[in-house]
Parts: sequence; C-alpha cells; structure tokens
Amino acid sequence: MNDLAKKKCIPCEGNIPAFEKSEIHKYLKKVDGWDVKNDSNNSYYLFKEFKFKNFVESQNFVNKVGDLAEKENHHPDIFFGWGYCKIKIFTHAIKGLAESDFILAAKIDKLN
Repeated sequence: MNDLAKKKCIPCEGNIPAFEKSEIHKYLKKVDGWDVKNDSNNSYYLFKEFKFKNFVESQNFVNKVGDLAEKENHHPDIFFGWGYCKIKIFTHAIKGLAESDFILAAKIDKLN
C-alpha cells in the first residue's frame, strides 16, 4: 500500500514525544483498516481485528505476527481465538503512537 512496510521499526527509549492527533491522522491514511483508540489514560493506540475461517488460521497468523514483532523488536498486544485475532499497537516508552507503530501495522497487513 505504501512505503511504510519497507521501513524498519526503530526502538524507542522514550526520548521523543508521542504523535499529536494531526500526525496520527496523517499516518492513519497510510495503513489499511486500522482504528485509533485511546485508553483511560488518554493514550492513543492502533487497533485492528482480523477474521479467519477457524482457530488454526488465527493461530498461524498470530505466529507470523509474533515472528515479525521479534524481528522488528516492536511487540504488539495480541488477542486471538477461534476465527479472530485482535492487535493493539503502541509505543510503551512514550505511552502513545510513533512512526514505528504505523510501520508495524503496515507490515502486519502484508502478512494477511
């Protein structure tokens, strides 16, 4: 879809500010079907649910996401079960979103 999937996630040690809403919306246009949500601390994160035909397909996808996350050194929260996988991405060190979160989302989309 775009060049984001070709980039590499850069580990964040908390030395940058989280994206503001305008930057989030700019990057959101570069990924397919991801939603931006905020939690009780008003921190923003990316969220997407993937659908599958059965448990095995969900599990296979989760394993691919896990391998990708380890390779990119950027680890999302993953929830899955029969026929679905939900993924939540944000940068823990800044309690919000940065470019690497969108890079990981774009790479995950290429797995499906």
